[in-house]
Amino acid sequence: MSGLLVAGTTSDAGKSVVTTGLCRAFARRGVRVAPFKAQNMSNNSMVCEAADGTTAEIGRAQWVQALAARVTPEPAMNPVLLKPGSDRRSHVVLLGHPAGEVSSTDWETGRRHLAQAAHAAYDDLALRVDVVVAEGAGSPAEINLRAGDFVNMGLARHASLPTVVVGDIDRGGVFAAMFGTVALLGPEDQRLVAGFVVNKFRGDRVLLSPGLDSLQRLTGRPLLGVLPWDPSLWLDSEDALDLEGRRSRGDAALRVAVVRLPRISNFTDLDALGLEPDLDVVFASDPRDLTGADLVVLPGTRSTISDLRWLRARGLDVAVLDHARRGRPVLGICGGFQMLGRTIADPHGVEGPPGTEVEGLGLLDVRTDFEPDKVLRLPTGTALGVEASGYEIHHGRITPGTDEELLGGARSGSVVGTMWHGALEGDALRGALLHELLGRTPSEVSFPAAREARLDRLGDLVEEHLDVDALLGLARDGAPAGLPVLPPGGAA
Repeated sequence: MSGLLVAGTTSDAGKSVVTTGLCRAFARRGVRVAPFKAQNMSNNSMVCEAADGTTAEIGRAQWVQALAARVTPEPAMNPVLLKPGSDRRSHVVLLGHPAGEVSSTDWETGRRHLAQAAHAAYDDLALRVDVVVAEGAGSPAEINLRAGDFVNMGLARHASLPTVVVGDIDRGGVFAAMFGTVALLGPEDQRLVAGFVVNKFRGDRVLLSPGLDSLQRLTGRPLLGVLPWDPSLWLDSEDALDLEGRRSRGDAALRVAVVRLPRISNFTDLDALGLEPDLDVVFASDPRDLTGADLVVLPGTRSTISDLRWLRARGLDVAVLDHARRGRPVLGICGGFQMLGRTIADPHGVEGPPGTEVEGLGLLDVRTDFEPDKVLRLPTGTALGVEASGYEIHHGRITPGTDEELLGGARSGSVVGTMWHGALEGDALRGALLHELLGRTPSEVSFPAAREARLDRLGDLVEEHLDVDALLGLARDGAPAGLPVLPPGGAA
């Protein structure tokens, strides 16, 4: 079995980018490669098919990495998915299906079975491909969590994975972060850390040389490449940390205001709108941000009732209702669609106390009832005279009223709601819907082609700026013997 762990000095350091780029670069060389993330904490997820033909849920990042690797996404690539429901509790998706909850108070003991399942999934996947490129989570130097870690060095130790540490130089302090990451690890962990990658560098590479030389001398580990800053390379992200990087143009003809809900999920639904040349997509958390918008979007959320209360507390409900009364279009997706309805009920306590029932915004004639069983689907059909497809991930069951049915949801005039995530990625459907709501002529933009172009561009950058031969050699041969152990971790 061959594999490589891509770890990071921090969250959002570039682990996903490097993992995705390596998957594409290795695949180009004829290597059977697969992505892996033992545990992902994210409300951005995707539906795929399991080997037995059932539907399953995995992190969106691993789904895209599978596309980069040119393999079919499957649950083994992200065996544990944690979906935050509150600051202290997360919903668990195990091998694609709901598996209870885990809280911050039982972070170690409550996850032992998850560690076993994750490592078994890695072993199974590694037997079926040439190389597994595993992505870590957060930082391996979170020593307060090391005892229960099965994603970073816990996984590396399980599978003897050579580990590459990625640092984001745009944040500053990258040399200290890289050195400190290694030095805080225990001796056995340190012996698996085989090199570094610098991410998001802008400027003259010559300026880095003194620091890179010192880092290699101090750690005994090589630099394996420096990826340049490229703002066009954002990919399907794991969490809301990336929302600031998704700003569109300020000089576009039409403005789309997306309400930034506290527990926003699957905000990748809006990526396709961001590619349209005449749309400026902005995320809004204040009622004034909706003023003058041509289209208001209520996106998906992991906690519909809680986020609806937040919407009302900030006065955003009044702004949305005023926007709709002016005849301007509103689009709700999944949880955002449920907010647009008459009533939302939670009889079984899926999101909160059992028996909770609240009024929606009343713009659509639908009722939502939360049920314990989660719906996972890959629906297809037609809408607005064109073919349409998407994916569904939800506990809510919709009871329609008198409104027109559309995309598993409802439409009343310029207010549209759908349970289908990803529908806007279909070029024909996106063009037809924007024509209906905004009166614009469909553009020539192809979202699938743009995504593939980004993956190829990322593969190009990895080939040009990273030592792909050395990285592939590490994956196949393991970490070299004799890597020095640094204090203080080495003295512990």
